[in-house]
Amino acid sequence: MALKGNLRDFTITQLLNLINMAQKSGLLVIEGPGETAKITFRQGKLAYAQLGQDDGSLASILHTTRKISQSQYQLLRQRTSQMSDKELGLLLINAGYLSQDDILSSLQVHFTEIVRRLFTWVEGFFKFEQDIYPPDGKITVRVDLENLIIEGSRQLREWEQLQEEIPSLDMAMKFTERPGTNLRSVNLSVEEWRVVSYVSPKNSIRMIARAAKMNDLEIRRVIYSLLQAGLVELVRAEGTPVAQPGRQFPTQNKDEQKSLVNKLIGRIRSL
Repeated sequence: MALKGNLRDFTITQLLNLINMAQKSGLLVIEGPGETAKITFRQGKLAYAQLGQDDGSLASILHTTRKISQSQYQLLRQRTSQMSDKELGLLLINAGYLSQDDILSSLQVHFTEIVRRLFTWVEGFFKFEQDIYPPDGKITVRVDLENLIIEGSRQLREWEQLQEEIPSLDMAMKFTERPGTNLRSVNLSVEEWRVVSYVSPKNSIRMIARAAKMNDLEIRRVIYSLLQAGLVELVRAEGTPVAQPGRQFPTQNKDEQKSLVNKLIGRIRSL
């Protein structure tokens, strides 16, 4: 029997902690905002991860992690398109192009980066199915979850603070009236300049995030820094209703939250 739930009830960090504690093996599918992540675990350790329609081939991952160049990647795609990841890995190792550690470290970096991206997902659904693994031709790893859980907890605390400061992405911004301030003389990062160029009561924060290709956490970080610098202020987006922020738990009572988590632990262990 698969375990199903809503990310409003249990965060990604809590799910990782439960899988780690119960040392479960299987597939966690998370349907988030516009993307679906598939994370595989073996005995409570991260084994494999794929996000959306991204090319999860070994050649693509080696290129993403800069183990091979663009021209080498294109060559591998042309000449080894019929090979599985395991076959390609053995070919590269036997030819002396890469070591086994090079390949495994690239996969670990890629898979953990996918999990890190999930920490910003607060809307969506999850399903955990026991003893489902990637195809035999895929290469799996063994990554302890403890450090990822700690990192996710820190990011969750930051997220909660940013949600308090910026409760809705359907709000907009306008520049504050600061006589004598020349915006071009202000020292802003590249990301901040990208956001500043869209500042207008007509552009909601959600629209700006989409245009700047930022996720919810990234756009909130940038806007928070602009608010702290006194350069912008939040206003209602023209023609857009301001949405109320969602809650992480269906209840704010700590005892009830603990009871919900304990029930989920029991369900996972009973699978």
